[in-house]
Formats: sequence, structure tokens, C-alpha cells
Amino acid sequence: MPPELVIFDCDGVLVDSEVVSNQVLVNNLARYGLSLTLEQCMDLFVGGTMKGVETKSLSMGAQLPPHWIDEIYDETYIRLKQGVPVIEGIPQILDRLDAAHIAYCVASNGSEEKMAITLGQNGLLARFEKTMFSAHSLGTSKPDPHMFLHAAKTFNVTLDACSVIEDSSSGAKAARRARMKCFGYAPHNDGRKLEREGAQIFHDMNTLPKLLHL
Repeated sequence: MPPELVIFDCDGVLVDSEVVSNQVLVNNLARYGLSLTLEQCMDLFVGGTMKGVETKSLSMGAQLPPHWIDEIYDETYIRLKQGVPVIEGIPQILDRLDAAHIAYCVASNGSEEKMAITLGQNGLLARFEKTMFSAHSLGTSKPDPHMFLHAAKTFNVTLDACSVIEDSSSGAKAARRARMKCFGYAPHNDGRKLEREGAQIFHDMNTLPKLLHL
């Protein structure tokens, strides 16, 4: 049976921005004495908050300045404005959800400003601008389930009628805590971290419509 509400993560699910953002982070942290490979950086930080990145980096020996979060956001936004591609298959999935009259939204630990930059480049902003939920505005971030619960309440949908599309273990954990079905998108790995949090793993976005029974 199809869901009544599909909740998409943004980075790495709607737009292919994770690698770009994490490379900016790698370059920035190297300037402050913390050398990480891109793979290490993504393993440590994907799905978290920038405050969490700051705390973890400091514990690992990075010498970060007082206003480091503002700095890394500025550097990240500059790079994202140069262009990030939409995940292949996403526009077609949204078309099918529209045709089936199934509601959808985006729920991200990132800011509305960041989502506006990435989604705005790919014709997606108009489809989500009235249904964007951000940890920055709600004051709580994944793996806390509040963002997903808030989305379900906003759309007046029961929890078991929601499907969450995530690419991070923190997002999958938030879905599990919210008692929502989670599909874990793992295009570059086996998805083991997502699976540990109860997500059903898939590796190709073009297979999602079948999983959603569209």
C-alpha cells in the first residue's frame, strides 16, 4: 500500500551535495590542523549537525576559531552555488507522487538557506518551498524524531502512513524513533549503517517507486 506522506532528506537524497560539502569541510579542517580523507570525513559527519562537527573536530585536535561555524557555512554555500546535480530519478519520482496525489516534503538538518541554494538550482525549490522542515528552525535535529513527527502532524497523517527516505544513520535512527518506515538510500556502499537502524536498503533511486508501491 502506498504511503500518504513521503519525507525526503535533502543532501544526498534529493541533490548530490554530500561529496561537495564534505570536500569543503576536509579542506577547511586541514587549515586548522585536522587532516582527514574525504571518506573519513563523510563517515564521521554525514547526517550530523555543524555544531556536532565542531565539537567532534575539537575533540580530535582541530584548532578552530570562535566563529568557525559561520566560516564553514560561508565556504560551503559559496561552493554549492557553483552547482550541484539533482539525484537521478528524483524529478520523475516527484511526478509520480503528484499523479498519485501523495504528499511529500523535505526534512533536513541543514538550514533553509542551504536547501534553497541546492534545490533552487534543479527546479525542485518550487516543489518543496512550502513544505521544508529544517533543524535550524525547529531547534532539534536528527536523530531526534521531532522533525518527522512535526511533518506528520503538519500533514495530518498517521505515523504508520509515512515513509522516510534517508541516506544517513542519524536520519534512519530518527525514523525508527518516530516509528516510521524508512528506506535507506546507499548508492556508494552496502548501507550497513542504515540497515542497523532498521532501514530497508536500496542502491538505485529509480527503484524507489516500486518500493513505495507507486
